[in-house]
Amino acid sequence: MSKRTLYSILTLVIILGVYAYEHFLGEEKKAEIVTEGRATKASTNEYFLPTSTTGQIVHHNGYSLSYSETHEQAEWVAYELKKSHLSSTNHKRPYFEIDKTVKTGAASWRNYKNSGFDRGHLCPAADRRYSKEAHDETFLTSNISPQEHQFNAGIWNTLEQKVRYWARKYDGIFVVTGGVLKGSMETIGTEDVAVPNQFYKVLIDNNTGKTKIIAFLMPHENSNKPLYEFVVSVDRLEALTGIDFFPELEDAIEDELEASSSYKGWSFN
Repeated sequence: MSKRTLYSILTLVIILGVYAYEHFLGEEKKAEIVTEGRATKASTNEYFLPTSTTGQIVHHNGYSLSYSETHEQAEWVAYELKKSHLSSTNHKRPYFEIDKTVKTGAASWRNYKNSGFDRGHLCPAADRRYSKEAHDETFLTSNISPQEHQFNAGIWNTLEQKVRYWARKYDGIFVVTGGVLKGSMETIGTEDVAVPNQFYKVLIDNNTGKTKIIAFLMPHENSNKPLYEFVVSVDRLEALTGIDFFPELEDAIEDELEASSSYKGWSFN
């Protein structure tokens, strides 16, 4: 055997060894991530988590979600927004990454490329500026839904800002948000990511002595209407989505609060 042939064989063995080692590390890391995603994090207020119609709940450090494989996005994302979470720190915007904790496989960010839709955050990055890790975690693909730019940057953004205002005013609230994944919907990308026709937010304040709830349902289009015109009862959202939003509340309190579409007690100033 010539030296050249021997060197070629040795080089090939080394390359294969490096590849196998990197593959092993990659699978090991993936296993770690999936394991982390199964456990409720200390910063997640599990008491107020909604039910899942998909049976696939994932817990991240800064938020939890219920993933719908059929629609390739979360049916809801839930998180606590404390006054202490609010920060003006601007972190460098990272690239979107596929969420490896979704056992059925989260949609790729590539589905959104040239689709005409924004990669709309459900848990906004601006709600998680208190650390770079929490901020960057919002760029996982399980936390995005296709949104028209004018809607995303318009009335939806206005509502997100109002949520931060209430979190500061009431010293923390719990937020549940998502697209209504029902009815006939447009899809984008090779994985057929559904484009919701409506989006919702449900907020609960349990920090000011008396529990109060407010829910919003918005058509997927920009609007100049005031926010209070989009207020609906939680009962209506539950009938529309099939989700039980606050199953751990006492039945009497839950029934009373969820039947109301009043926004009394929530300052819109």
